[in-house]
Amino acid sequence: MSESAAPLPIALLENEIQEYAWGSRTAIAELLGRPTPSPQPQAEMWMGAHPRAPSRVRIDGRERSLLELIRSHPREVLGPRVCERFSGRLPFLFKVLAVERPLSVQAHPNARQASAGFARDEARGIGRDAPMRSYPDASHKPELVCALTPFRALFGFRPVSEIRALVDRLAVPGLGAEAVRLERGSEEAALRDFLAGLLGMDPAQRLRVVGEVAAAAAAREGEESAFECVVRLHDEHPGDLGVLAPLYLNAVLLEPGQAMFIPSGELHTYLHGMSVELMANSDNVLRGGLTAKAVDVHELLRILRFRAARVEVLTPETDEPGSASYRTPADEFRLSRLEIGADAPFTCGPDRNVEILLCTAGDVRISPVRSSQTLTLARGASCLIPACAGRYRLTGAGTLYRASVAV
Repeated sequence: MSESAAPLPIALLENEIQEYAWGSRTAIAELLGRPTPSPQPQAEMWMGAHPRAPSRVRIDGRERSLLELIRSHPREVLGPRVCERFSGRLPFLFKVLAVERPLSVQAHPNARQASAGFARDEARGIGRDAPMRSYPDASHKPELVCALTPFRALFGFRPVSEIRALVDRLAVPGLGAEAVRLERGSEEAALRDFLAGLLGMDPAQRLRVVGEVAAAAAAREGEESAFECVVRLHDEHPGDLGVLAPLYLNAVLLEPGQAMFIPSGELHTYLHGMSVELMANSDNVLRGGLTAKAVDVHELLRILRFRAARVEVLTPETDEPGSASYRTPADEFRLSRLEIGADAPFTCGPDRNVEILLCTAGDVRISPVRSSQTLTLARGASCLIPACAGRYRLTGAGTLYRASVAV
C-alpha cells in the first residue's frame, strides 16, 4: 500500500442524497432516522464511487471520497481480479430509491452503443453536464431493482395483440393511425412503428391525443388497471406522451424482497415504492416521456429492443449459509440479502472482493476475522468492506443487502 502498511479497515459510508421531484419527503429520512418530512423530496441515496456523487469514508481520522480512496489503493479496495477486470474502477453503483411520483419512461444503452454514443457526444463538444447530452459516460447500465416496500413499475413491451386490444377498447380517433401500425409486418416492425408514431407527434397533436386517451381511460378505469394507471399518470404529467405508456408496457408489482433485472434496451419506468437498486456504474439514460428533460427520440428508437418482454420476478437463491443472491447476467454486480439473527450469525467465505453493505432493519455488528475491529450497522447505515479486509463475521439481528462484483 502506498500510504500505510496496515490493511484498510471496514469503514462506514457517508452517502449523497439526490433530491429529484419524484422523490419522497419521508421514506429515506425515516430509513436514516432523520426528521420528517425532509425539506425537499429525496429520491435516491447513492453508495459507491460515481464521479458525480461519490460516497465518503473516514479512515485514520481523515475523511476522503471513496473515489479518491480507490484511486490511491485500487488493489486493496477492489481486490486483484476486480482491479484488473475493470481497470481500477468500482464497477457498480448501489442506491436506495424512494419513488413518490413516476420516473421518466427510459431505457439504457448496451456497452457498444454507450461507447459509440459517448464518442459522438465528445466529438460534438457537448458538455458532459449539458441538458442535451445523451451519453455522459461510455458505460452500459444494466440494473437490478429489489423492493423494500410494494413497488410498482412498468417494464418492457406488451405483446402486440394486447396493445391493440387496449387501444381498440379506448376507441380514441387520434390513435387510429398508431393502431394501424400495429398490424404491419413483424413484431419488431410493428412495435417500432407504433412507438415512433407516438413520439413523432407534433405538440398540438400530442396534447389533443393524450387528453382524449386520458378522458376515455377515466370513463372506463374500473374495467382495466392499465386505464387506471393512465389516469394517474395524466394527473401527474398532463399532456405528456408518457401518459400512454401503460397501454404498451407491462405492469409489474414487486413485493418486498422480490426483484427485477433491467437489461439494456428495455423501456421501463418506476411508479411508486421504495427499493434498493444495483447497477453498472453509469448515468446513461435515454428518456421517452414523463419528464421535463430532453427526449432524444432518434437515439431512443435506435437503442430499444422492439420485442414483447417477459417479466421475470426474481427471488434470492441461497449461495452460502446465511446469504441468498439475486441471479443476473451482469458481470459488474451481484446483490445478496443476508438475514442475521441471534442463532444465525454469518461468516463470509474466503473468496471475496469489494463489498458495500446496507442495513435495512435491526442492528448488526461486523467483525473482521483477523482483527479486533468491531463496527455496528444500525438501520439505514452502510459500510465499505475492502477486499484486503479479508473474511468477516456478522452478529446481532437485522437484514442487510450486500453489493459485490460478480466476477
